[in-house]
Amino acid sequence: MLKISNKLRYAFIALAVAGMSSCSDDDDVTPPVVVPPVVETPLRTKIEYATLTPTTSYATFFVDKSNKSTVDLSNGNNRYKMFQALNVNISSAISGNKTVDAAVLKNMFGNTGNAFADSTKLNTSGVQLRNVVASSWPTADAEAVRVRFEALFTEVAEVSKSVTETGELGKAGKVGTYLVNKQGIEPIQIIQKSLIGALQYDYIANVLLTKGLDADNKTVVTGKTYTQLEQNWDEAYGLLTLSPIYLAGSTDDKRGTTEFALGSYVWEYNKGAYAKIYPAFLKGRAAIANNDKTELKAQADFIKAEFEKAIAAAAVGYLGKYNTATTDAARVHAMGEGLGFIYSLRFATVNGGTAKFSDDILTALVGSTNGVWDLTPAKIAAASDAIKAKFKL
Repeated sequence: MLKISNKLRYAFIALAVAGMSSCSDDDDVTPPVVVPPVVETPLRTKIEYATLTPTTSYATFFVDKSNKSTVDLSNGNNRYKMFQALNVNISSAISGNKTVDAAVLKNMFGNTGNAFADSTKLNTSGVQLRNVVASSWPTADAEAVRVRFEALFTEVAEVSKSVTETGELGKAGKVGTYLVNKQGIEPIQIIQKSLIGALQYDYIANVLLTKGLDADNKTVVTGKTYTQLEQNWDEAYGLLTLSPIYLAGSTDDKRGTTEFALGSYVWEYNKGAYAKIYPAFLKGRAAIANNDKTELKAQADFIKAEFEKAIAAAAVGYLGKYNTATTDAARVHAMGEGLGFIYSLRFATVNGGTAKFSDDILTALVGSTNGVWDLTPAKIAAASDAIKAKFKL
């Protein structure tokens, strides 16, 4: 009889144990624990888009489940009113035939020093214009834009000292009723129209309706009735208009509401789409309630594109008005507005607007020693053609 070595004996034992283990009953296996999926309760009641009409009130329609309004337009409206007040102060050089104080303008820009003399509400609002100007840009680039505006405040204050003089080649003063520097450039208009792009368009389109669409929409901001995403959308609407229904009752021939800056020029220079802007804001706000990111982005993209079209068309329009003007006063005023809108095109990113594109046109137009006084039909045509091509006008 063969003898089995110890090594083989141990191997047989191991195999036997393994076989016994593999034959154990399946009943001894612990079943997996099934965790039911967590179903989140929607924060808002779903809104059917078909229920929205051109007369639906933005301010009162959107409510929470306790029927409390989730709309707060105050941040946007306060900045809108600050822009208006700044504009009135700058324009007082003409309307009141008086000098402008650059320090006051800078304080209004940054909301410091109780600059809004007739509005404690604005002084204590906690918002300002300066920190949202060019705020979609990198910090250093944005600061350069803000410093440029402050330099323009200094310039308009200096030029306002010549408000009783007659402006002409090489001399600041009034041309008709318009205050110009020695190059025939109207700094009041440069500030006003440049802020349409650097303040209103950039903050609304490139910040609130682009980066701002990624804000939280699941939780209500502490102490408020709205989510951060709802607030971002509301602030955009509030910076566009003070009207409960933007452009209510407007036709192509008559603007039905009092509007200012961007809100006014959208009606004037985008006849094909101005009536669709308010419905787009409504539908976008409803999409936020519905957590419908696709619809939200579609409405934001529409609003941005149509705003850009209005700004570009305004730039081209004022270049055309310069060409058809029959007096120096009409020409310098048209060019002042046009130059401001051309500056604003650097923020029009939907169509690829850049600082270089804008600056190249401005330099070609008024970069010479005598500025506006050196303009020619060829310079106007080249600028107009470049804008039309870039913005598909």
